[in-house]
Amino acid sequence: MKTLRELYRIGHGPSSSHTMAPARAALQFGRQCPEATRFRVTLFGSLASTGKGHFTDQVLGDALGPRSVDIVWKPDEQHGDCPTAFLMEALDASGTVLEARDEASLGGGTLRSDGDTSDIYPAGGWRDILKFCEDTGKAPWEYALQFEPDDIWTYLDKVWTAMCDAIERGLDTQGILPGGLELPRKAGLFYRRAKTLNAFFRGESLLAAYAYAVAEENACGGRIVSAPTCGSCGVLPAVLFYLRDEMEIDRDDILQALCTAGLTGNVVKANGSLSGADVGCQGEVGTACAMAAAAAAQLLGGTPRQIEYAAEMGLEHHLGLTCDPVRGFVQIPCIERNAHAATRAVSCAGFTLLSDGIHRISFDDVVEVMLETGHALSNAYKETSSGGLAMVYEQAITRGNRS
Repeated sequence: MKTLRELYRIGHGPSSSHTMAPARAALQFGRQCPEATRFRVTLFGSLASTGKGHFTDQVLGDALGPRSVDIVWKPDEQHGDCPTAFLMEALDASGTVLEARDEASLGGGTLRSDGDTSDIYPAGGWRDILKFCEDTGKAPWEYALQFEPDDIWTYLDKVWTAMCDAIERGLDTQGILPGGLELPRKAGLFYRRAKTLNAFFRGESLLAAYAYAVAEENACGGRIVSAPTCGSCGVLPAVLFYLRDEMEIDRDDILQALCTAGLTGNVVKANGSLSGADVGCQGEVGTACAMAAAAAAQLLGGTPRQIEYAAEMGLEHHLGLTCDPVRGFVQIPCIERNAHAATRAVSCAGFTLLSDGIHRISFDDVVEVMLETGHALSNAYKETSSGGLAMVYEQAITRGNRS
């Protein structure tokens, strides 16, 4: 497993796989080809199917500009073994290819070319974290201290600041989300309404407001943190922000919870997948829920086994979740899913504290099943917008039932 720096990426939405990673690859490629007069980028599979909705063409143009960029869309063609592959070509004035680079976006902002970066954790899963805790009496976040560089706390502090900033901007901003679905931003309204509710409804309503705030910022291309992806970026910040205020939790405890959440996401990244194009939204929102549930259980005083149990429930109950964004935008159903996953994460943490943390299905088992389930899903339900909610929306428009 790699450093938590590669899981928590601070950048601009709306997609870590379709926006962050291609933009980063294009910047690198453009710098390597100063003699090129123009570029051609061919997008394949899911990257082409939902690239316009994810603003992939726009970020590629920005990254390779001011030189012209031709985008070739091949949604029905898979290039190699990855559904989010792309080919970048540098051309001279006569159209001769000077240099070409095959690339793939693997989810969570990771590029295939990042594969040469070294693993700092041994291969394994939550079972190794639990063994460490049982052998040493230490907490899960302390497992990371054996492997992460000393400045990881400085970086996590920046991550937390970026998360809080996204919530605060999202709560303060009104208007319509870009793209043409004409969705109004709702976070601020939810927040004001939540303040008027009784305690039973207030908690879930505040969680929803915070999750919406970040997810709406992401949909507008705002600055957010992939946690573990842009499409699921609202879940963990919402839970941590809510618990911080409700329980008056200090910053060090929040950073430790971020660390435990990151370990949980890293296990999925190493042994499963974070890519909606690979395994559906269970890899994105499901993993985010598991991360937030683990963080919440730790902040609520859970034992290592209870923390792992909370993470297991958070992922288990998202198994089979499809990725079928309407018109390719990270809006419907993505924003709403962030809110519901945040409330489920807190519920999982509370549930595990009722138990002793002992359970029959481990988190590592669920990660294995998630990968199996995701690969069994039809491509129509893996970030191609060719089935599910995306298609039923378009069919309703065709019938005249929706504008």
